[in-house]
Amino acid sequence: MSRRTVKRGAPACCYGGRVSTKPPLPIAEQAVWIIERNSGTALTLPGIAEACGVSRAHLANAFGAATGWPVMKYVRSRRLSLAAAALAAGARDILAVALDSGYGSHEAFTRAFRDQFGRTPEDVRSGATVDGLAIVPPLDVRPTTRPHADPPRVAHEDTLRVVGLADTRSFDTTIEIPAQWQRFMAVHDTIPARLDRIPVGITQAADEDGGFSYVCGVEVARFERTPPGLIELTIAPRDYAVFDHRGHVSRIFDTYAAIWNDALPATGRVLADAPIIERHNETFDPRTGEGGLTLWIPLEATR
Repeated sequence: MSRRTVKRGAPACCYGGRVSTKPPLPIAEQAVWIIERNSGTALTLPGIAEACGVSRAHLANAFGAATGWPVMKYVRSRRLSLAAAALAAGARDILAVALDSGYGSHEAFTRAFRDQFGRTPEDVRSGATVDGLAIVPPLDVRPTTRPHADPPRVAHEDTLRVVGLADTRSFDTTIEIPAQWQRFMAVHDTIPARLDRIPVGITQAADEDGGFSYVCGVEVARFERTPPGLIELTIAPRDYAVFDHRGHVSRIFDTYAAIWNDALPATGRVLADAPIIERHNETFDPRTGEGGLTLWIPLEATR
């Protein structure tokens, strides 16, 4: 990931020139515009992020939090939906449609097409309709209200050692995280050398398909006889932008949306490709989900 400071409204690389709006669009809305405007060109996660004026990790988090979609999964699903419409309209050359959709062969296109729609391109072309297909329309991510986050404080953390329960998540399976916490707390007291601190949630940077590792963990003084099924995680020293989430824990994505769209860009700092830390407040009640958290957003070092 680039260490340079990026600015909202930066040149949109190969994706349609300059994106310029006043006030700036939310990141997810801007990304959808870029994807729809350039559906026939080579789209990549780093390229879309550059066009939005943010880092790759920033875009992946902002888009997933706002839509529940990984960026590139949405790109592929939209392209296949446009391909299905073209075939139903009578496109004769399936390979040409495949190439326009970003696939290098008829076979790869057919596999992806069947995975999404349960039918082959030939079936759709001969049927001349998209009725019954799981067509993905353009996302409407215009917010009815713009979430708000107060300006953060910047804090430095030294090396953190965490032992925890890891699971692979995506932006549409975050509802399963509370059950993960319940499983972790059942073994929490068996972890040696744990510090007398409230457990932490650790979110690793999302991959190209929007998958990320989420860890329910506790800080430890050292790694020692870690119980089976748990992982050891070392987080390097760095600065963090620390944001408060004061509402119910189920509304945490509202705060994240405000962070990605407004509050973090306003600091002029760049999101690092490093774990995000969620720390529950002393007042947090796991029975009700009330009491608040702080969200520790990793920052690239300043020059």
